[in-house]
Amino acid sequence: MKKSALYTSLVLATFLHAQEIQSIKYVNLSKISQDIADETTELRVGDEINNKSINSAIKKFYKFGYFDDISVNNEDGNLEFIFIEKPSIANIEINNYKSRDEDKEALSSMMGIKKGNMYTTSKIKQAKEILLKNLEREGYVNSVVEVEIENLGQDAVAVTFNVNVGDEIIIKKVNYYGSDNLDAGDFEDVTVNNEKDFISWWFGQNSGEVNLEQLEIDGPRIRDQYFKQGYLDSVIKDPFLKINFASNDAVLDFFISEGQQYKTNDIKIYVDASIIDPESLYSELKLSKDDIFNIEKLREDQEFLKTKVADLGYAFNQVVYDIKKDEENGTADIVFNIIPGKKVYINDVIISGNHRTLDRVIRRDVYLAHGDLFSLTDFEDSRNKLKRTGYFDDVTIEQKRVSEETMDLIVKVKEAPTGTISLGGGYGSYDGLMISAGINEKNVFGSGLGVGVNIDFSEKNQNYSLSLTNPAIYDSKYNGTVEVHNREDEIDYSGTTDGAYELSKVSNGFSVSAGREIVRNLYAGAKYRFDMIEENYTDTDTSTNTPLLSTYNQDYITSSITPYINFNNTDDYMLPRNGIKAGTSLEYAGVGGDSKYMKSLTNFKYFHSLEDSIDSDWIFRYRANLNFLVDNGKLTRGDSLYMGGSKSLRGYESYAFGPDDSLRNKTVYKQMFTNSIELSFPLVPKSKMRWGVFYDYGMIGKDSMSEIQRSGTGALLEWVSPFGPLQFIFSQALDDEAGDKTSSFEFALGSSF
Repeated sequence: MKKSALYTSLVLATFLHAQEIQSIKYVNLSKISQDIADETTELRVGDEINNKSINSAIKKFYKFGYFDDISVNNEDGNLEFIFIEKPSIANIEINNYKSRDEDKEALSSMMGIKKGNMYTTSKIKQAKEILLKNLEREGYVNSVVEVEIENLGQDAVAVTFNVNVGDEIIIKKVNYYGSDNLDAGDFEDVTVNNEKDFISWWFGQNSGEVNLEQLEIDGPRIRDQYFKQGYLDSVIKDPFLKINFASNDAVLDFFISEGQQYKTNDIKIYVDASIIDPESLYSELKLSKDDIFNIEKLREDQEFLKTKVADLGYAFNQVVYDIKKDEENGTADIVFNIIPGKKVYINDVIISGNHRTLDRVIRRDVYLAHGDLFSLTDFEDSRNKLKRTGYFDDVTIEQKRVSEETMDLIVKVKEAPTGTISLGGGYGSYDGLMISAGINEKNVFGSGLGVGVNIDFSEKNQNYSLSLTNPAIYDSKYNGTVEVHNREDEIDYSGTTDGAYELSKVSNGFSVSAGREIVRNLYAGAKYRFDMIEENYTDTDTSTNTPLLSTYNQDYITSSITPYINFNNTDDYMLPRNGIKAGTSLEYAGVGGDSKYMKSLTNFKYFHSLEDSIDSDWIFRYRANLNFLVDNGKLTRGDSLYMGGSKSLRGYESYAFGPDDSLRNKTVYKQMFTNSIELSFPLVPKSKMRWGVFYDYGMIGKDSMSEIQRSGTGALLEWVSPFGPLQFIFSQALDDEAGDKTSSFEFALGSSF
C-alpha cells in the first residue's frame, strides 16, 4: 500500500498544479457505495486538486482492506479513482476431514474464514495453521494440509483445504500416581483421555484416542472427583504425556496428592429473615452433618437456595458459600450467604422466532406476564410447557435485565413442522402387514387447534378416525376434543388349554371430552363415548380343530362416561428426558345403552436424564399400568383385559393372554398389572435416532392378577421421524410356558414409550 501510494504521489507531482476538481469518478468499485467513497475522499467538485489530498484519500481506501491496487487519473480536473479489488471467497472445501456439514461449518468459523470474506494470502495461511492445531488437539500428529486456490473470474476464488490426517496417538497406559483412595474407575467416567480398553470398539469402552484440547481440563475433573469424596486438600499436577512416535502410542501420567478426607460439620444459612425463614431451608439441603463432604451436593444446595429466593421475586439474587476446614478434626463447616438484591418484576414478554404460531398461543403457556413478580419455577415451567406442545423444535427463554427491579423475558422458539401427511407400514408377528396413513395438523393456522384424519390397517385391525382438539378454549384453562371413529378388531386366540376362538369386533361411534387445568400440569375432565358394536365369535376345539359353535353374534350399544385426571410435567413432547406422565380414569358404561360395567385404567411414566451423572445422554424410563374391570350386568369378551404386545408386555404377541374359556362360560379377565424398565441411549443424535434395552413384567387374571405372570426383555431402535415416532422392537420372552404366543420382533408407528 505504501509503495503504491508513493508511486502515485510521484506521478501526480508531475502534472498536478493549482487546478479545480471538475468531477470525481470511481472505476471498478463494487465493495463500497459511492456515498461511502465520497465520504472517504473528502473531495468535492470545486476543491483545489493537490498531491496531499489525493494521497490521503488513497490511504483511507486501503484501510478498508478490499483493494489490491488503486490508481488516479486526472484529465483537466476530471478525477478517476481506478480500483483493483481483492477477490471474494466464493466457496470453501475441506477434504478428508470432518464429514458432517455442521462440523465443517463450525470448523470454517473457527478457522476465521467464511464465504463472502475477502481473499488474502495471510488469511488463508492463518486458517491453515488453525486447522493444523485443531488436528493436533484431536490427537493427530504429522498431519499435512495443502491449499488449492481456484480463480473463478476476476472477483472470486474457491479455496480447498486438502487434509492428509496424520497418525492418531493412542493411550496405552494411564498412571494415577498418588491415588491411594480412588482408582481409575472413579476417573474414567469424567475424563476424556483414558487408556484404550481391550474391546475399544464396543459401546461404552474407551478408544484411547488422545485429545490434547481436553488434556488440560482432565486434571480439574479428577480433582472434582476427589472433592465429591471429601478430599478438599487434593492437588492434581499438570498431566505428563509421553509419546512414542515410532509406535504412535503414549503413556499418560497424573500426579496426585490426595490429602485428608473431610466430613460435613456445621451448616449455616445467612439470609434476611423477612424474606425467607432460614430455618425452613435446612431440612431440604442435600448436605448433612457427619456425612462425607460432597462438592456436588454443595452445588445442588446452592442452586436450591437460589431457586427458593428467586421464586419470591429476587431474580438477581446471589448465593455464595464458604468452606471452613478444620484440619485437626477433619471436618468442614459450610456457610451460605444469600444476597437477595431487589425484587424483580416482569417488564415485558417478547416473542420471537414464531413465523406461523400466533403470539397469544405462545403467551398463554408462559406463566409470567407484564407486572408479575419473577419466579424461577414459573420461568422453568414455562419453557417446559412450551416444549410439550409439540409446536417447536427448540424453546429458549432469556432474561434481559432492564433495571434493578425489572426484566424482559425473550421467548425464542424454533418452529417444528406440525402438519404431517404420513404413509407408513411395517410388519408385526401378530398383526402381520401394517399400513398407517394420516393427515394431522397440531397447530392449524398457528392457532393451537389440532385436526387429524387417520387410518390404521393391518390383517387384524382397521381403525378410521376424525378428531378436532382445542387445548385451550378461548385461551382459557379449558380444553376439549371431539372424535368420530370406526374400528374393527380381530382377536385370534389360542390359549394354553384346549380352548381357542376368533373374535371380530366392529365399533362405530363418537366421543366428546372436556377438561380443565386444575393446578399447574394437573388436568381433570370427563369423556362421553357412544358406540354401536357388533361382535362375532367362533370357538374351536384345538384337539380336533373343529368349531364348537359355528357362529355367535351379538349387537349392542355402549354408552359411557369417563371422568379422568392427568398429570404431565415432562420437558419435551416427543422425547422427554425428565418428568412424570400419569393418569387415572374410571369408565362407567350404563348411561343408557346395553353395556353395564366399570373399567379403571391407571398409568404412570417416569423419565430421568442421567447426563448429569455420567456426562452422556442416557435416559432412564419406567412405565406401569394397573387396570380393573367390574361386571355390573353386561360384560362381553370384547371388553376383557388382554396382556401382550408393545404397550403392555414385550416378548409376547398382542392379546397373548386373555380369556381362554368356552363361549358358554363367557369369562373375562378383570385384573391386570404391567410395568417396564428401560434405558435409552443416543445412536444418531442429529437424526433423533436412539437405541435402548428393556425389561417388562406383567400379571393378569380373572379374579386375581397373579393368575398369569410373565416377563420379557430385549432391545429396541427408535426414531422420531418426520412421519412420527417409530420403534423397532427385538424381544425375548423370559419365562414363557408351553402354548404361549411369543414374539421376537415388533414394529410400531406413531407410538413411543
